[in-house]
Amino acid sequence: MTADPQSIQSILELEQLEHNLFRGRSPDTSWQRVFGGQVIAQALVAAQRCVEKERYVHSLHCYFMLPGDPSIPIIYQVERLRDGSSFATRRVTAIQHGQAIFSFEASFQLDEAGLDFQMPTPPDVPDPDQLLSQREIIERFGDRIPSGIARFWRRERPIELRPVDLEHYTSREKLDPRQNIWVRVKEEVADDRRVQAAVLAYLSDMTLLDTSTFAHGRILADPDIQAASLDHAMWFHRPDRLDDWLLYTQDSPSTSGSRGFTRGALYSRDGTLVASVAQEGLIRLRTKQKQ
Repeated sequence: MTADPQSIQSILELEQLEHNLFRGRSPDTSWQRVFGGQVIAQALVAAQRCVEKERYVHSLHCYFMLPGDPSIPIIYQVERLRDGSSFATRRVTAIQHGQAIFSFEASFQLDEAGLDFQMPTPPDVPDPDQLLSQREIIERFGDRIPSGIARFWRRERPIELRPVDLEHYTSREKLDPRQNIWVRVKEEVADDRRVQAAVLAYLSDMTLLDTSTFAHGRILADPDIQAASLDHAMWFHRPDRLDDWLLYTQDSPSTSGSRGFTRGALYSRDGTLVASVAQEGLIRLRTKQKQ
């Protein structure tokens, strides 16, 4: 059986094979490789199932080593590194074809009261209800949207996105490598903090690498760009029910060595800082083969 491509929670349903060993499946789609957010979220689910229920994830760090094959299951092997009085640490290795394709470590903590502060949301960001959906953008702007972007946006997926600044997608000018984008889960998410954290991890991998190309007047769909996520880190600050839009603010302070680095922050609609993200990805320019 394959996961429902329109349900993140279906994708997160892992089969337990043995103690600390789980199997995850990919949705039945035309994708040539597994979406990185899926592997992050499934690895988090595997780790959560090996941690006391009273401890919740507060950070995760991971590396993508090989592209995932969506036609076969992914095996997740969990190592229980530490169980302290407040914190627990788990390592997860994702395996396909007998090779590690992804590594992941996460830290879990018992809820504690303490100091509380957060940076506010960026000023003057329009409400998502005032913005066009991706399909509406394609219909209105037509040929101004690159074919690779339009093809990606037309795909049915469990996440809805509404970019604030369309210039990033309609122009090939070199632009400030920043963007604000509203994101929403289409399905009703279970009232379970563990499920909500895994769904948040899934959507955190979306659009980050795009932002690192804006300063160069490029898009990831350009035929001469080889792009892939290399690593991903995430910090969970406050729980969120994921029953409304989230504002994903992103900026890319550096591209070098064929790598783009992007930072992100996820805010609830009321301005609560839910999570922070950092990612580095490959944005290598392909060289033409000599005849």
